[in-house]
Amino acid sequence: MNTSHTLAAEELTLAYGDRTIIESLDLQIPPGRITAIVGANGCGKSTLLRALARLIPPRAGRVLLDGKALHGRPSKEIARTLGLLPQSPIAPEGIAVADLVGRGRHPHQKLLARWSARDYEVVAQSLVATGTSELADRSIDELSGGQRQRVWIAMALAQETDILLLDEPTTFLDVAHQVEVLDLLTDLNRERGTTVVMVLHDMNMAARYADHIFALRSGEVVASGPPVEVMTSEMIRRVFDLDCVVIPDPTSGTPIVLPRGRHHALSAPAG
Repeated sequence: MNTSHTLAAEELTLAYGDRTIIESLDLQIPPGRITAIVGANGCGKSTLLRALARLIPPRAGRVLLDGKALHGRPSKEIARTLGLLPQSPIAPEGIAVADLVGRGRHPHQKLLARWSARDYEVVAQSLVATGTSELADRSIDELSGGQRQRVWIAMALAQETDILLLDEPTTFLDVAHQVEVLDLLTDLNRERGTTVVMVLHDMNMAARYADHIFALRSGEVVASGPPVEVMTSEMIRRVFDLDCVVIPDPTSGTPIVLPRGRHHALSAPAG
């Protein structure tokens, strides 16, 4: 895969009606790395991701893919390079899992052309990678939330893009499946060189799996860099209004955030 593709925002302003969410934002996604976007609810994380995927037109500024404005370029051309897993994807009613995953192959197919051996191979590989092969013939409507999420990720993998954007990819998943999905995205990055950009609520998962973190507050990037530089108690307080302690994760060495609750402060022993 081509790890040289670049994705950036330049003086980007995004708004819904009269409400500005992000104003004059500049950022560059590190190519070939895993990037996490973190921040409190309503800070603009998902809005930014949707703009990077060309789902929201800028009010001002530009999103640049390989130095060229994303908007105005052919959709199929973009879809071969950039894939998106939105926060709440919607599937056609009654569609089978294998058929849904197969839709990821559309950017690579010519109009009315038959499926190639490569198409079948990639869909099968994507099902295996996400542990959903046994669900291939089942309707997406029959699945649990966690199973559906893994199927959607399989569809994103089948698209075989060099850049993959994911909005809360661990939604609906228990802790074991969260780790499986994030391990899978790490494998994809390390083995194929895929640039992965994901919005995550879990700061500790972001610190463990991301090479680079953008921390947002009120539509502004207030910190950017490797987890060890960004995940500090000062930054967490500034971004989340949360008092915490940050220590090294005993299993990964990455920062781990321990919130200080009002009822959990250390007290001196009696006596």
